[in-house]
Amino acid sequence: MNQRIQLASVDDQINATAREAVRQRISWPVNLTPANVTYHSRGHALLVGNAHEVSQAALALQGRGLASLTLLTTDTALDLSAASEPLICQTLTHTQQTQLRITGYLGAFQVDVVLDDNGTLNLAQALIERDAFDVVLDLTPASVLSNSSSWEIPPPGYVRLNWMAQEAQRGEILESIVELVGEFDKPRYFQVNSDICAHSASGNVGCTRCLDVCPADAISSVQGRIESRIEIDPFLCQGVGSCTSACPTGAIEFRLPETRRQQDTLATWLAAYREAGGQVPVMRFITHDCLDAERNADVVTPGHLLDVPLEELGAAGHDQWLTALANGAAEVRIQLHDDMPPRLTAFIAHQIAQAHVLLEALGHDTSRVKLLKPEQVEERDALPNLMPLIGTALTFTEPYKRARFNQVLATLAALGAPSNDRHVMPKGSAYGGIQVDREACTLCHACVSNCPTPALKSGGDTPALSFLEADCVQCGLCEQACPEDAITLLPGFLAASDRDTRHICHEEAAFECIGCGKPFATASTIATIKAKLADHPYFAGDALARLEMCEDCRVKDVWKTMIRDPDAQLKV
Repeated sequence: MNQRIQLASVDDQINATAREAVRQRISWPVNLTPANVTYHSRGHALLVGNAHEVSQAALALQGRGLASLTLLTTDTALDLSAASEPLICQTLTHTQQTQLRITGYLGAFQVDVVLDDNGTLNLAQALIERDAFDVVLDLTPASVLSNSSSWEIPPPGYVRLNWMAQEAQRGEILESIVELVGEFDKPRYFQVNSDICAHSASGNVGCTRCLDVCPADAISSVQGRIESRIEIDPFLCQGVGSCTSACPTGAIEFRLPETRRQQDTLATWLAAYREAGGQVPVMRFITHDCLDAERNADVVTPGHLLDVPLEELGAAGHDQWLTALANGAAEVRIQLHDDMPPRLTAFIAHQIAQAHVLLEALGHDTSRVKLLKPEQVEERDALPNLMPLIGTALTFTEPYKRARFNQVLATLAALGAPSNDRHVMPKGSAYGGIQVDREACTLCHACVSNCPTPALKSGGDTPALSFLEADCVQCGLCEQACPEDAITLLPGFLAASDRDTRHICHEEAAFECIGCGKPFATASTIATIKAKLADHPYFAGDALARLEMCEDCRVKDVWKTMIRDPDAQLKV
């Protein structure tokens, strides 16, 4: 289970040969999504900052092929001469600076000033007679433009330049502004399956994990007529991938390669490595850029280190890491890098915390999953302390994310010593159960109709409510949908076989129709309805008995009453 490695028995040359065999046989799936998101930029540039820096940047950009230069200064007015392109100068007051709002992306930047009457002034229309600017060069301190300063990853076409601090990079950054003219294509990275999304149901809002972790602010909750839905703006999305890892149901996933294909490749890699004679494999999740930097620096890593190349670290979460362990990796290491957005850094830390609780709950050493800082070279290359948990590949039998991960957890449970206790998980984790108040529950099954997973089910022909904790993602939609407030969430990971066993939360005998004897509801439901409708004129007197009839007998009774007394319906 947690066997220590005998260092003398590990041959790095054999491991390096095995790793090379894996690389030759199986390539990591790349993003093959066709480039179907297109940006159109004519080169109308907006420069924002103090007069000195804006003027210097404008002089460097004049005559370089831009369609126009609009200069917004935050201190004093400018008086520059136009060159080959139109040049417009405008000074913002302090109040206008605080009310400036910039939204959009390359070729479609909406720049508005909020007016006193809550209206807005479109600066592109006012200054260059266009609906939007194509490119924005922001030379201001972070605190000046309030909404844009919150962007951890600015949208394409929005360029920040600290004129004094980035003196060495000025020329390169200004050159990038000139190059942002024309048509630019990129993939539509993700797809959303609203049928299994746990965000909203029946007007209630549940899971918001993807909204919380996107550093590009590309994800939004759009209010429909009744329910909200998750939408990803393909023009703002930059493929960080944390939304796919955070989504507990798999409603958001990479278009190509899909999450399940990445998992299958992990299993295939490890199997091929073992077949080639490799020992104690360590899976290192690392970005393409970091790998390229290591190759350019002629860095050679030891043979036991198998690198998983990602667009960004957010593209693989604790489900992928534990999948590697369940397929025979001795350790998983996540290679951090400089300039990670704060939300991505927090997300990775949250995923690590979840992985550690799950490993501890299932009886495994938490050191099997660890973070690597850029400067931790020795830790990167070190042999793992423990032997792999298993020497065979896990065969997935389910297509969906949650079901596949449940297979991973079941495998780790079989290889470990589960505690049989409920473990506290980091806040926002998608693990836990529910508690049903049997006295309050009427088996109306509003919770079942709102549950986005198979966690809650009705009893079919028998009035009952059953629950499978392994499928519960703690979205809270059942709790909100219950009209009797009979459901309470129980967050935390249950390291016991009960988690994988469906059990009955509540059941009652069926109430039989007083007319034909057909079971059609529960006794508690009929009692609740009778109590609520006792004073309704439609059910006054003998008509109250209709509530104890099935839908067919109820209609027949209404018609019999109308035959006896045709004016009865007018008395209601």
